Amino acid sequence: MKFSIFLNPQIPGSGYAAEENAKARRPIGRDTESYQRLLHEVREIAVHADQVGFDALMMTEHHFHSEGMEFSVNPLMFLTDLAARTERILLAPLGLVLPAWDPIRAAEDVALLDQFCKGRLRLGVARGYQNRWMNVLGQRWHAAAARSDGSASDTRNFDVFGEVLKIMKLAWTQETLRYKSDVLDYQVPYPYEGIEGWPAQEWTRTFGAPDELDEDGKVRAVSVCPRPYQNPHPELWQPFTISDRSVIRAAQEDIMPWMFTPNPDDHAQKARLYQEESARQGRHYKLGEHTGILKIVGIADTTEEAINTFGRSIPKDFAAFFGPFGYLEVLRKKEDEKHQPISPEKGDAKRMNDVEMALFGTPDDVKRGIQRMLDRMPDLEWFGLYMQGQQGVLPLDTVKRNLELFATKVAPEFR
Repeated sequence: MKFSIFLNPQIPGSGYAAEENAKARRPIGRDTESYQRLLHEVREIAVHADQVGFDALMMTEHHFHSEGMEFSVNPLMFLTDLAARTERILLAPLGLVLPAWDPIRAAEDVALLDQFCKGRLRLGVARGYQNRWMNVLGQRWHAAAARSDGSASDTRNFDVFGEVLKIMKLAWTQETLRYKSDVLDYQVPYPYEGIEGWPAQEWTRTFGAPDELDEDGKVRAVSVCPRPYQNPHPELWQPFTISDRSVIRAAQEDIMPWMFTPNPDDHAQKARLYQEESARQGRHYKLGEHTGILKIVGIADTTEEAINTFGRSIPKDFAAFFGPFGYLEVLRKKEDEKHQPISPEKGDAKRMNDVEMALFGTPDDVKRGIQRMLDRMPDLEWFGLYMQGQQGVLPLDTVKRNLELFATKVAPEFR
């Protein structure tokens, strides 16, 4: 098994744990001093994770978060900074929200980072679920936030995601790209019939890629440069793969899913669906292979101490911000009323621990939690520490100590 950390960067001094400071600096997302503190903390954590032996560091993409939560505006640029400070750890946007990107720009930026870090990149791709920013940045493709409800809007997002990814793959794998997309109303070149009047025809015919120009000197295709360091491109990952439709497409595209369903039986069900669909595509994975699980982890000398240390900072912010998006559903127990939403008051640290969204406790407690997943998925390939409510909220030394305890007291058991 391999181990990753999933950073959800939070500006220090934001959220309910520092309510007065957050209000005084409102909007803290535009406060330079506070943002510099975030950069310092994330850099410290990345270097520490690299040194203590974590295999990967992942970071999400979000925009317009004036409140200071999930403050990873451009994960490719952020990870470029971290690539220069680390030596061996894999780096992964989890994920790049494709319906908000131009496909060629995305393909170029991904290839650049892959070249910068010499193949340490793993590319997470996502659909985008937050309408405040997705509806703005996705407007060129008429793609709004994904709702995972099968609606026309959700299907449009689903289709745009697939088409952007298709064009990115073409840009990576073909020396020259010529493509007309009806899904996006997107042409390469533009106009598709050819670009007239390219002045440097002799230069391009001599040194450029074959087939860029036709016999009349029109630009009939483009060569997207550079190509990725990895051949043909970085391994693809996808975060929070919960809906069956997303699991099936991930298997069809050979994208590794990262799952955030708490119950180990639910994990196994999704992993089995992924395994079965992958087999239909000719890729025969063992149960849990090419699959990742995310959980919040907090380690201390006793379970009570772990809940007090890590549980203090997580539940209120999680309930207030993520609750309205439906993420409190991951806290549902069998005895809860089926048709009643989970109330924010139920989102406490004890319940997070009970349903195994979080593993709070001693190193042995955490080991037992991981083993419960392995009992159902013997070949689980990746386990990720979802660091919600830690960086930016807890003292930096506490966060780094938690990572060190996991790396030295838990991970070796499963390597």
